[in-house]
Amino acid sequence: MHAPLKDKTIALGVTGGIAAYKSVELLRLLTKAGARVRVIMTANAEWFVGPGTFQALSGLPVCTSVFEAGDASIRHIDWAKETDLAVIAPATANTIGKLANGIADDALTTFMLAVTAPVVICPAMNTNMYEHPAVQRNLDILQGYGHHIVEPDAGSLACGTVGPGRLATPENILEELAAVLTPKDLKGRTVLLTAGPTREAIDPVRFVSNPSSGKMGFALARAAVRRGARVILVAGPVDLPDPLHAEVHRVASAAEMAACVQAHAAEAGLVIKTAAVADYRPVQTAEHKIKKTEDRLSVEFERTIDILKTLGQQKTDRVLVGFAAETQQLRDNARKKLEAKNLDMIVANRIGEAGSGFEADTNKVTLLYRDGREERLPVMAKDALAHELLNRIAPLRSGT
Repeated sequence: MHAPLKDKTIALGVTGGIAAYKSVELLRLLTKAGARVRVIMTANAEWFVGPGTFQALSGLPVCTSVFEAGDASIRHIDWAKETDLAVIAPATANTIGKLANGIADDALTTFMLAVTAPVVICPAMNTNMYEHPAVQRNLDILQGYGHHIVEPDAGSLACGTVGPGRLATPENILEELAAVLTPKDLKGRTVLLTAGPTREAIDPVRFVSNPSSGKMGFALARAAVRRGARVILVAGPVDLPDPLHAEVHRVASAAEMAACVQAHAAEAGLVIKTAAVADYRPVQTAEHKIKKTEDRLSVEFERTIDILKTLGQQKTDRVLVGFAAETQQLRDNARKKLEAKNLDMIVANRIGEAGSGFEADTNKVTLLYRDGREERLPVMAKDALAHELLNRIAPLRSGT
């Protein structure tokens, strides 16, 4: 489930807009994800990128006309039968209008009428064109057909205007395509996630924190969105972009994270707490920067609120999953935490072990369940691990 594009046949339609150059990067990302990509270009698209570029990157012939010279088959019809997903990026107003009204006057629009696989449309055009009622009506019609629309970004466009109409980034389009092909086993569920570290201020320029990167929590957020969940992500200070379609709340301190979690906990039937929350905070925070005077500085600390324990005390039928990062006695410490905080499952990983821990792109974890079961998972990328964890979390019911 964590590699939905692998071994899939993807049809990439490219139309005549300046954003056609981004389709080259999208093709590269798709092939990197393991997809087999066939490209269909309109005549106008060839003004911006030549078919040879797409053919070299895909390793497959590029279709540019309904009847190819020397081709005994009607290529676009054959391709339509074999396609697992079709995407048009960029999709111009002209092509969008043709598709909405069933016009098939070139290879791409003819193919699109013949394809029965899921379709993703990525508009890109001048802001005034995009906002024109006719274009918006046509996009509504395509959504009515069951097509998926990737909303364009806003910003400075090649034509000099500023506003919506810029093609979504290839990375975001790839994520949307992966989501379309991912089973929606979390549809209808709300998942509340915490991620990253917290910072407890000593003075205006110093704080106590930890090296948590937030990568595991953000990977879980992306995975849950792909699988159809409504995702609320409460993130400490990390340098990561917001996951697409997640409701993201950025916080700094443990108190801020606790307040945000409490504000949204009632909405969630599943809570996954990956954040590395500071256990202690300074009793007093200096109003101004503490100047260097003595050789030693003493700071008195007090306990912060235990977010996970509080959630466990309030638990009804909510599924509650925690993480335990340990340097020693991994299983024993994780089991104690699971029981003390009334969890349904805990994900334990050893800090300092190769391929595991805060800032790594991979993780190696042991799963401990409420009923006493344990399961070790091998080292894997955090994006892959996120889906493996959700495979096990999704069926859980509180108290089991």
